[in-house]
Amino acid sequence: MRRAALLAAAAVGAVLVGMVATMAAMRALAPTEPPRATAAPHFVEARNAAGIAHAYQGEFEYFTGGGVAAFDCDDDAKPELYFAGGDAPAALYRNASPIGGPLQFEELSSSATDLPAVTGAYPLDIDGDGRVDLAVLRHGENVLLRGIGECRFERANEAWSFDGGGERREWTAAFSATWEGPAAPPTMAFGNYLDEASQDREHRCFDNVLVRPNERGAVYAPPVPLTPSWCALSMLFSDWGRSGRRDLRVSNDLHYYVNGEEQLWRIVPGEPAHLYTREEGWEPLQINGMGIASQDLTGDGYPEVFLANQASNRLQSLAGDPSAPNYREISVRRGATAGYPYTGPDTNRPSTAWHVEFADVNNDGFADLFIAKGNVEAQEDYALQDPSNLLIGQADGTFVEGAMDAGIVTFARGRGAALVDLNLDGLLDLVEVFRRENVGIWRNVGAGDGASPKPMGHWLQLRPHQAGPNPDAIGAWVEVRSGGRETELELTVGGGHAGGQLGWVHFGLGPADRADVRVQWPDGTVGPWRTVDADAFYVLERSGDEARPWSPS
Repeated sequence: MRRAALLAAAAVGAVLVGMVATMAAMRALAPTEPPRATAAPHFVEARNAAGIAHAYQGEFEYFTGGGVAAFDCDDDAKPELYFAGGDAPAALYRNASPIGGPLQFEELSSSATDLPAVTGAYPLDIDGDGRVDLAVLRHGENVLLRGIGECRFERANEAWSFDGGGERREWTAAFSATWEGPAAPPTMAFGNYLDEASQDREHRCFDNVLVRPNERGAVYAPPVPLTPSWCALSMLFSDWGRSGRRDLRVSNDLHYYVNGEEQLWRIVPGEPAHLYTREEGWEPLQINGMGIASQDLTGDGYPEVFLANQASNRLQSLAGDPSAPNYREISVRRGATAGYPYTGPDTNRPSTAWHVEFADVNNDGFADLFIAKGNVEAQEDYALQDPSNLLIGQADGTFVEGAMDAGIVTFARGRGAALVDLNLDGLLDLVEVFRRENVGIWRNVGAGDGASPKPMGHWLQLRPHQAGPNPDAIGAWVEVRSGGRETELELTVGGGHAGGQLGWVHFGLGPADRADVRVQWPDGTVGPWRTVDADAFYVLERSGDEARPWSPS
């Protein structure tokens, strides 16, 4: 009896201590004021000083593509940059920027990375060895490059039994990847564009392909066509309905099909891909689809989808039951159409959008949206001088144009891009690829200027990590709770236009100096909430209960 009483008292005491600790943590977490939307940050042009001289070149077969991949390959946590070159060689640049200082890069030339005919590239860890690999998209054979350390790579098509095609000179411009269950390597989708030799006026596109691990799980089975295919320019595996299954959305170019449309493929491990139908809730949509971005903007836990287009872009939100892919259009009331240039001589002609990406560039806690713009080549019905957009998110969920205030206006023809913290100062910098012109790089200096950068709001950068295949936890959802707001972000490989990034996951916190964070891992397991300080980097290990702080050296 005495032992039972002691245990009961201890249990009650533990509960009381836990309640006190929880209440104290909640008081410490709450900011003195709610988050407020702030203006666009200032960007300083840094291309020449950064030491990058590279352009996306080529004629008709390189009108599309032109991506950039951002990832760390020398283990200093700063992202390197790999640029598509078109009919010029691709190029890898090592990040030599001092922490919080000017942007500096140096070219790393090698026969493995300096490939010709590259349209884009996406970073991911294919073999799960902790080193980043590259899926390189080309006009011709696609190539998987295995990372072997110190920013060195080797061709891995043969070692991984990967059939990159190329016999018919496929024109690849889209890619996405996911992990299906415990399979060691990821499932990959390659999106192919125009078949110039085709005489079929209703179907002029190469088939997209799905590449899955073979039964042994160590190397790849032959590619499986995703038929019908309608000239894909962007693809994204996403758990759009929070079912635990990651389906494949494909955005297609209306210019080269008659009876095609946007697509969503149901992907179930061990089963053939299934194209969603009208009866299953999928509504037909035909656009000149060029890029995909995904972000939960409404706070309901389901990601909205932004689709780049010529003229009015589309922002879609689930319209009801999340088991059915029925989307409604919300771009007009959200101020996210961006259908015409906001400045320049061509404001009366429609725009052409390519890479799209959500990110919080001013650290106020509200998602912003970058849209790379540029005429295909010389389409006179569309704006010839078409500056890229930086739409700044507002507290009411709408967007306002901020590119002019940010100082990033250029009339070069944009293609791929990346918003990424190049010098680990907590502010997202901008990289943009242009056709036939040197890439653009802008350093984010917040509320300051080039001589004296100044922070804008608090921030947090996280990196989930788990053992075994898929160490970067692609398919996980990262949740951040601060200042009365909760933000959820799905970790994906794909989307955008012909390029993506892998590394720190950035969150703006506004006035909050602390946050609670947790991870829903790819298999659906939900980790514990962990309280962390703002303006810091943390590694979130699946096997641990605490967030492990990381400090740049």
